[in-house]
Amino acid sequence: MSFIKGYDLETLREIVDLDECGDRLAELGEQRSLAAMLEKVWLLKVLGRLDDALVVSEQSVRLARMAGTRKDLLRARVLHATVQQFRGAYAAAIHELNMCVEEAEGQGWAALAAFGYQHRGKVNFDAGNDGAARADFKKALFLRQEAGAPEDQLESTLLAIDAVDRRRNGAFVAS
Repeated sequence: MSFIKGYDLETLREIVDLDECGDRLAELGEQRSLAAMLEKVWLLKVLGRLDDALVVSEQSVRLARMAGTRKDLLRARVLHATVQQFRGAYAAAIHELNMCVEEAEGQGWAALAAFGYQHRGKVNFDAGNDGAARADFKKALFLRQEAGAPEDQLESTLLAIDAVDRRRNGAFVAS
């Protein structure tokens, strides 16, 4: 079940039903599996509980490092970077995502590299680096197409490219 109902066209943040997310977080309770912890991080993040999200994301990175695969670790690190982004720590998020993208591409993991590029694009978008954001989204789109990503992933990337273009065009008109 997807909790994402859409995306805010100004911020590119997920639009979610807060009650559904809160209910799911309660269902997960004290589960400590990596999958449950990663889901908790995302839920805490979209619920605005960023301090809790940071703690759980750091725990999930440690768990993935000890008991997961390299792909699990990259997913946990990307999610950790998104928490940093929501906290306004753009430089730290970009640094983390740079390393994740580099490793995913080096391993030939197109879908995971696309995931990293998509999120790095969102960080750049938040930081006002529209050129870098657009380049990241275009790379994510290419990799997602190459990997045969589902339609909803392609649509979210196209929406992000469109949001950057609208913002850039609006900035040019206002000048």
